[in-house]
Amino acid sequence: MLDRGRRKLIALIGGAAAITSYASWPLAARAQQSPVPVIGILHLGTPEGSATLMAAFRQGLAEAGFVDGRNVALDHRWAYGNADRLRELADELVRRRVTLIVTPGNIIAALAAKAATTTIPIVFNTGTDPVEAGLVASLNKPGGNITGVSYMNEELGAKRLGILRELLPKSTRLGLIVNPSSPTTDAVVADLKAAATSVGCELEVATVVTGNDLVPAVASLVQKGIDAFLTKPDQLLYDRRTQLLTLLARYRLPAIYPSREWADAGGLVSYGSSFASNIARVEFMPAASSRARDRATCQSCARPNSSSSSTCKRPRRWRSIFPTHCSVAPTR
Repeated sequence: MLDRGRRKLIALIGGAAAITSYASWPLAARAQQSPVPVIGILHLGTPEGSATLMAAFRQGLAEAGFVDGRNVALDHRWAYGNADRLRELADELVRRRVTLIVTPGNIIAALAAKAATTTIPIVFNTGTDPVEAGLVASLNKPGGNITGVSYMNEELGAKRLGILRELLPKSTRLGLIVNPSSPTTDAVVADLKAAATSVGCELEVATVVTGNDLVPAVASLVQKGIDAFLTKPDQLLYDRRTQLLTLLARYRLPAIYPSREWADAGGLVSYGSSFASNIARVEFMPAASSRARDRATCQSCARPNSSSSSTCKRPRRWRSIFPTHCSVAPTR
């Protein structure tokens, strides 16, 4: 049985709507060589691009009484945008016998961790539907050693497209960049193409697998004559958001983004929950009954984050093409 402090730590990591009964996980999964709990954090991105997320994560830990290097240890593994490295990095964390593995903001990393271990608890935090991605069996009974939170940001794609169309009613060709490594990319693209067709637009799609693909991807969309842009929630693009914002400004392309951090970095409009806030937030559901603690499976309940935010900025050079009225309510 875990002590109260350990329970508090593990419950914290879920983020936006914790979904855990970690006491139900096997004792072997909690074995460790370190005198303090070791949280293995598996990242697709880079330390620089994820700095905001990790600051929020550490703040959440501190508010719960846990400080890295004092009573908890954080062991980071960075793939630097190379999804093919994630399984190798997950195996490293398994060999270290970490207390649990956290995959903040990325479904690809969560799938790599799932493939690496069936005993060490895994906590994911993602904007992707974990059932559709094949990560868990269901939201209320994910099974095995994995649990976490999905704030369903991908499901807001059609809404973002609609907002962009309202802002730019004369736009007829929209651009989208996606990462084909994500298991839900095909479904998201299909949904967005249908949404674009329904409002009389065409959707041009470019793919990026690594950060080096970003410049040619934007250039290919520009060559196809896009007049506005939107992006699918993705850790690779999130880490490269400053570069992408610079490229779009160079081509004078208005765009809408999936989280508040994009607008904070200078993006035009964002619609969706804040990634950093989801990671920092502490809400959890304790075990419903003593029988749940006896089962060697996780109990889980994911829900969309209902506090989706929007930020609408109208730079002077674009005011002539924006309608005077916009239904997107600025948050600041």
